[in-house]
Amino acid sequence: MAKKGSRVQVILECTEHKASGKPGTSRYITVKNKKNSPERMELKKFNPILKKVTVHKEIK
Repeated sequence: MAKKGSRVQVILECTEHKASGKPGTSRYITVKNKKNSPERMELKKFNPILKKVTVHKEIK
């Protein structure tokens, strides 16, 4: 039986990639505790298509 808890899996997507016009997407999967951080998560992650570190925001 699966655990019941407040940790959920979220998808982070690059914010700068859409404006660049290059094909593809940069996405990361991570987990967060929705009780401790109910707002949307923002992390700086490496974008392999743009070859630099960019801000990735949580998508629904």
